[in-house]
Amino acid sequence: MANEDMRIEHDTMGEVRVPASALWGAQTQRAVDNFPISGVRIDPLVISALARIKASAARVNAQLGVVPDEIAEAVAKAATRIAEGEHADQFPIDVFQTGSGTSTNMNVNEVVANLAGQALGTKVHPNDHVNASQSSNDTVPTAVHVAAADAVVNGLLPSLDVLAKSFENLAGRTAHVVKAGRTHLMDATPVTLGQEFGGHAAQVRRAIERIIDTLPRVVEVPLGGTATGTGINTPPGFAAGVIADLAVSTGLPITEARDHFEAHGSRDALVELSGALRVLAVSLTKICNDLRWMSSGPNAGLGEIHLPDLQPGSSIMPGKVNPVIPEAVLQICAQVVGHDATLAWAGASGNFELNVMVPVISRSLLEQIKLLTRGSLLLAERVVDGIEPDERRARELAESSPSIVTPLARPLGYEAAAKIAKHAVAERITIKAAAIALGVVERGELTEEELDRLLDVSTMTHP
Repeated sequence: MANEDMRIEHDTMGEVRVPASALWGAQTQRAVDNFPISGVRIDPLVISALARIKASAARVNAQLGVVPDEIAEAVAKAATRIAEGEHADQFPIDVFQTGSGTSTNMNVNEVVANLAGQALGTKVHPNDHVNASQSSNDTVPTAVHVAAADAVVNGLLPSLDVLAKSFENLAGRTAHVVKAGRTHLMDATPVTLGQEFGGHAAQVRRAIERIIDTLPRVVEVPLGGTATGTGINTPPGFAAGVIADLAVSTGLPITEARDHFEAHGSRDALVELSGALRVLAVSLTKICNDLRWMSSGPNAGLGEIHLPDLQPGSSIMPGKVNPVIPEAVLQICAQVVGHDATLAWAGASGNFELNVMVPVISRSLLEQIKLLTRGSLLLAERVVDGIEPDERRARELAESSPSIVTPLARPLGYEAAAKIAKHAVAERITIKAAAIALGVVERGELTEEELDRLLDVSTMTHP
């Protein structure tokens, strides 16, 4: 870039050439130059949370006499603008950077300082004013915790509630539809579609419970511990004041870490949250595979339900339609499990008073949350809400299952019932026809009316 497009900034290491139009300063530019790695930036939710921390810290620093009122007010206003999404292009640093997130913390400090200085017409220092009473080691993890909690509370949990309600409504619509049960992918005694879909709804509800259980620890933040957890350079009352202010600005029940050394050296709460998301991904994988199996066909598969037709399924086979949303959600689940492995590895990588994997933790965790949020809504609105059962097909399969011989085991004995089932499969006839062919009625062991009553698949879906 030509010299006229650059300006000279400096930090403790010397001078740095920075784009003339950039709001950032020397330390941000060094990070841009040092980490040309993935092209993936720190998540905007983290930038927003970090800016809210700066705004809250400025207000409390003014109250405690650490930063002059006029400067603190300008800092708070500039940081709030960033938190609300302004100047999003001023945060260019790659997510794969210094493990504490210092580069991103200084990026926010420099942009806020520049904006505040423009408003005041005087110099605002990124460290002395914007970062006063703080360290990257407490602000960046706090921002990640806040961003994750925000994404869960305001995104994921509402989406999962929609999905659970969709399955609950579908369970009600299909409570009367009898179908073949399956264990080991083999024919088993009958169930209803409503029972299966009710089980799916319960899986989603359990996932909601698990995620909610993690939130009290996710919103427990290390802010106030500064560099190593000791709180050095922090005035009395700072942490409590900033956390109270931050709770108001975010609407989240944020609390101060019970032990700042645990909160600095580990990211266990975020690993725990990721684990709950992994369980959700496992549940959604089971659910989507069930939907794919039940809708398989239309003629050579199970064909018990019909999923909404959303797009042509083949470039060569005319008329073919595939379960595209369940397949997309399965890929989401695979990615979530991969991210959880990253979280576990990163969470285990803390040393002494700091975990040096915070940026990649933020990337993996927030992408998990976003993918599951969007995938759950798509599954609910474009698939589950539009599922139609094929009642006739489902009942035919239920009645053709050799396992409906099970009620005959009591009056005839297990071995006799097994003989009937094997005869029915070998001769491709119904269980009733097999029982009659093997002399059950002729010997007077059961009447035809008793066979009809015992082999009514509708009665087999409950005790």
